[in-house]
Amino acid sequence: MRWIWERRTDDFARMTDLPAPLRAALADAFLVGTPLVAERTPAEDGAEKFLFSLSDGARVEAVYLPKGEKVTVCVSSQAGCAVSCAFCVTGRMGAGRNLTAGEIVGQYLVLAREKGFRGANVVFMGMGEPLLNVPQVSAALDLLEQEVPPRRTTVSTAGVVPGIDALARRPRRPNLAVSLSAPDDALRTRLMPINATYPLAELFAALRRWPLEKGRRITFEYVLIAGVNDEPGQARALARLVSRVPSKVNLIPLNESPRWLPGLARPSDAVVDAFGRALAAAGVDVTVRWSKGLGAQAACGQLKGRETARPPRRPVAARP
Repeated sequence: MRWIWERRTDDFARMTDLPAPLRAALADAFLVGTPLVAERTPAEDGAEKFLFSLSDGARVEAVYLPKGEKVTVCVSSQAGCAVSCAFCVTGRMGAGRNLTAGEIVGQYLVLAREKGFRGANVVFMGMGEPLLNVPQVSAALDLLEQEVPPRRTTVSTAGVVPGIDALARRPRRPNLAVSLSAPDDALRTRLMPINATYPLAELFAALRRWPLEKGRRITFEYVLIAGVNDEPGQARALARLVSRVPSKVNLIPLNESPRWLPGLARPSDAVVDAFGRALAAAGVDVTVRWSKGLGAQAACGQLKGRETARPPRRPVAARP
């Protein structure tokens, strides 16, 4: 583990404080199974998307996101996603298999080796729904703790209530982020079909059960889509909803993809600002995430891993 974590090696022959016969036996019997880099796509803002090929041919993407001296790594937890949020390219892939803890942590290790960083922030916001893969995500969190403390790790969910409860039972919990994107059940179900299974009342009951340490809050992610969920009145309704738990709201203007998300558009900057001001006026701590990695199709909601999608879902209609 010291060689893998501290020295970033996946070659038993280089583990020179082990006896040579043992190194040879390990090399004959085992692999340090870090994912293979199939493709790297840099963006003009310093972000870089990595496409990984796994041992069974599945492909997933992870993203390196530098900001000054700080680094964030966005990792995938599934190859594909069954949740099918209307604003997410990965949802167009359909369901894929769960990744193992080693495949999840392997993404971090490869990026750390390639980019030369240590102790980055880690966000489970890549491909897949992490809380549909709780055992392996939890094991990955345990492994990451050798270098990344829980306060620098964030798990994002579309609102899988049993998964939230399972993660809450961990003795050391990551930050929790919840993709919300609508202030009411009707619209949220249109945008995020999982809301039909775990509606807002059930979701917020689980969030109130989440044990928050002093100074920590739940993050709500709200993808702004032009003409769908971006009115100031919806901002005020959102403010009333999120006031039920200690929280902050992260606004994400839609990262457009005409091919993969036809008919959905990003609001103007003025509309985004007005929505944010309405939240702030209602007492909500709000930020706007102007996504990095757009030039590499590496921004929030753009990861896909392959180039073929299932048939398009019924488009989300704008407000009447």
